[in-house]
Amino acid sequence: MNIEIKPIPAFRDNYIWTLINRDNQSAVCVDPGDAEPVIAILAQEDLKLTAILITHHHWDHTNGIKKLVKHFQAPVFGPHKEAIPKLTHPLQEGDEITLDELDLSLTVLEIPGHTLGHIAFTNQKLVFCGDTLFTAGCGRIFEGTVDQMYNSLQKLSRLPEETLVYCGHEYTEANLNFAMAVEPQNQAIQKRLQQVRQQRQQKQATVPATLQVEHLTNPFLRTEQQSVKEAAERITDKQLATPMDVFSTIRQWKDRF
Repeated sequence: MNIEIKPIPAFRDNYIWTLINRDNQSAVCVDPGDAEPVIAILAQEDLKLTAILITHHHWDHTNGIKKLVKHFQAPVFGPHKEAIPKLTHPLQEGDEITLDELDLSLTVLEIPGHTLGHIAFTNQKLVFCGDTLFTAGCGRIFEGTVDQMYNSLQKLSRLPEETLVYCGHEYTEANLNFAMAVEPQNQAIQKRLQQVRQQRQQKQATVPATLQVEHLTNPFLRTEQQSVKEAAERITDKQLATPMDVFSTIRQWKDRF
């Protein structure tokens, strides 16, 4: 896949992922909460926007759509269950989209929890997962249920180990600080946190990360691990019967962290 993927920073910590084919100078952006930085990059690099992909309806992922569509008349792909501005291609579980200008096909996964209609785009090598799975963490449960969020994370977790996780925010360092509270003896978390702190000091993006790394360091994908279970039981002071109970406990813990 000869595609360059670059993060366009927006607001305090959002990333607008931009996929670029230098052969034909075309670009596709994911979750443009702000049009201005996208327009600036496209103009600077002489690129044409050919599609917009949306994972969910929150303003910091959608506010730039109308202005971008006005400039570029690009189609907008997004969840069929949510109100997305200028949506032209409503999508649901199992749908496949083909981005001809990038020679790229992506499959849609429904991953509710953060919002009820949240979707992800994947080709088994990468996944754009919005605010459901974060590097070293997961999104808050705003509209859905604990069960939905847990099952959505499990669905993403089953993608190939080498899948690159492109999430919507730069939260890795804060998430790893929480992961350390859950598993202070986990050497993979210790090592990753050290690396991430160095990256952030140099103002580098810490996203994407592979699912393999997430399985080693993300407590929300490690709810079947005895160390995570024991940490959750200490916090709630009761025995937890299932990984979903563990997930619910550490999600509430993270909300207070």
